[in-house]
Amino acid sequence: MIIYDRLFVGGSWVRPDSPELLDITSPHDRSVIGRAAQARPADIDRALAAARTSFEKGEWRLTPPERRIAVLRRFNALREENAERIAHLISLENGSAGWFTRAGQPGLTRQANAYLKAAEEFAWEETLVPSDPSSPVRSVVRREAVGVVAAVIPWNSPFSSATAKIIPALLAGNSVVLKVSPENSLSMGFLAELLERVGLPEGVISVLPADRETSEYLISHREVDKIAFTGSTRAGRRIAAIAGEQLKRVSLELGGKSAAIILPDADLGKAVAGLRFGSLLNNGESCIAQTRVLAPRSRYEEVVTALKELVESLKVGDPSEPDTFIGPMIRPDQQERVRDYIRLGIEEGARLVTGGPQLPEGLEKGNYVTPTVFADVDNSMRIAQEEIFGPVLVVIAYDDEGDAVRIADDSEYGLSGGVWSADEEHALAVARRLRTGTVTVNGASIGFDGPFGGFKASGIGREYGAVGLGTYTEYKTITV
Repeated sequence: MIIYDRLFVGGSWVRPDSPELLDITSPHDRSVIGRAAQARPADIDRALAAARTSFEKGEWRLTPPERRIAVLRRFNALREENAERIAHLISLENGSAGWFTRAGQPGLTRQANAYLKAAEEFAWEETLVPSDPSSPVRSVVRREAVGVVAAVIPWNSPFSSATAKIIPALLAGNSVVLKVSPENSLSMGFLAELLERVGLPEGVISVLPADRETSEYLISHREVDKIAFTGSTRAGRRIAAIAGEQLKRVSLELGGKSAAIILPDADLGKAVAGLRFGSLLNNGESCIAQTRVLAPRSRYEEVVTALKELVESLKVGDPSEPDTFIGPMIRPDQQERVRDYIRLGIEEGARLVTGGPQLPEGLEKGNYVTPTVFADVDNSMRIAQEEIFGPVLVVIAYDDEGDAVRIADDSEYGLSGGVWSADEEHALAVARRLRTGTVTVNGASIGFDGPFGGFKASGIGREYGAVGLGTYTEYKTITV
């Protein structure tokens, strides 16, 4: 039993406003695995007051960039030393299969290293060459911290979402209040323990688990200068409205319904092997999951059969077991949401190839669903348009390449996508045509040096690398 009966506010563990602890339950069997304090508005007030004081004093904000980089490099090394513990905690509270949580640890290192490299090369201050050589005026352009950042993250990949925000925000000299999901109170409590050890000044960082109402209190607070949010498009719209009304800076990484285009010349074996990860990573609870598989009519049944065989070969079960590929959904309501979508797909007239709304045999005590593949899906169906956030794939036929691009883009979302072809340059040409923020070719993993984010309803702004670092800064121009 893991217990966090204190909140991490401004770098110290303090008593919460409410002494009541939330039971953290296992998605596998719904047993209680921990208890944790949850933040209330009074705790938000205290964290933001500490953040504002620290920012105005400037102890961190005015620290030279190279020293801030050194502190965050220590944090990255400390996280690497505890990778196994982190992977275990996420699997325990999220139900993510062990292979996924362990495989994600090197990715966290690459993510951090990309930010650190960007910070080392960043133009924190530069003098512009005048466009008019005879001008007596020169301009000095500085990149300075925005202020107090409210970073709000979802439950599905907590460490990745957290570090994608706090590392660049801190590198830029901001003070940060990280609001995490109650479900992640254990792994994020451990994150707070790591942050406590790296030597940040008092007040610079808080880590607070809290419910939606308290989250809205945080983002609406007058002491917040910037909101950095990852989560649903519905919540993102609400946050954008609040930010617009108050003129807060905002970046939003939202939902997706990504398409994988299998071109006629693709090696189907390699494509399906790649979609095992690209479409079903993290139990399907991933915003970048390529859950719409677009297949040419000439190979349609071949693709459907291959996906059926793939899904039926994957072990569903206890996430702690080494051969489990798909674990449970995080909560009972998420389990029922996914099962309702499967029922909806049947009602809409899609062909149920494998799976269905029934619970997996022997796993009735947990939040499990049966991985499902639908064929004969029209892109206008709700199961093709709405983010299900579970292991449910739809296979859509296309006539030609232009039709494939049209179908892929026929979505309110534009976060990710993939193209599969034996001709890499051809696949790259198709990828250039898609209206989406990230496209992988032949299953390449997403890099961390380039910007990540979405078109359309998938968000505003970008994360990762120099572009992501820049979103936590303001421009100041000094003319001399």
